[in-house]
Amino acid sequence: MKTIMGESDIRRALVRIAHEIIEKNRGIKKLGLIGIKRRGDFIARRLAERIQQSEGVKIPIGALDITLYRDDLQLVSETPIIEGTDIPFNINKKMIILVDDVLYTGRTIRAAIEEILDFGRPKAIQLAVLLDRGHRELPIQADFVGKKVPTEKNEIVDVFVKELDGKDSVVVHYYKKEKAKKEKRRKKSRIKLLKEAKPKVEQLTMPDIKKDR
Repeated sequence: MKTIMGESDIRRALVRIAHEIIEKNRGIKKLGLIGIKRRGDFIARRLAERIQQSEGVKIPIGALDITLYRDDLQLVSETPIIEGTDIPFNINKKMIILVDDVLYTGRTIRAAIEEILDFGRPKAIQLAVLLDRGHRELPIQADFVGKKVPTEKNEIVDVFVKELDGKDSVVVHYYKKEKAKKEKRRKKSRIKLLKEAKPKVEQLTMPDIKKDR
């Protein structure tokens, strides 16, 4: 296990991202932040605080639960945990800053954008992430990045935040091969079950009753 960002690294990265957001948008007029649960939500709150400290104005903030918008929902869990989305402001014609902890394949961001558009039509959506680890599967790039770290696909990136984990850090560790094989077999069996499952129809047979003559 390797620590790639400590508490001070995360703090400096968020301060820089907050200033970059202000500069890129020439202020904070019609700006709104939406964090992807769970850790992106807390990172968005910290960015909102940094921006308020710099500009002296409180900006609206929301939290997004993209569970039902995932394209692998059936493979992840048969009983997904829904935490709920909370966007307490009108997003129409606003510049939305979408915030997440790690940018990887881009599929989480796709799901988040799809859900946001169900709430209205923002002027634009910009993406801010604490860490970009590469390996994109969709044409999605971040506008604001705390740190870019080249990783391998068999590595796991864990982000810890004080609000949930009691500490601020980002660590990288290898995904054990045996565990990866079991997960792959589980997903294959799940896919097979979904394809082959058919409704069970029981045929009702009536007993042979001889009529009395």
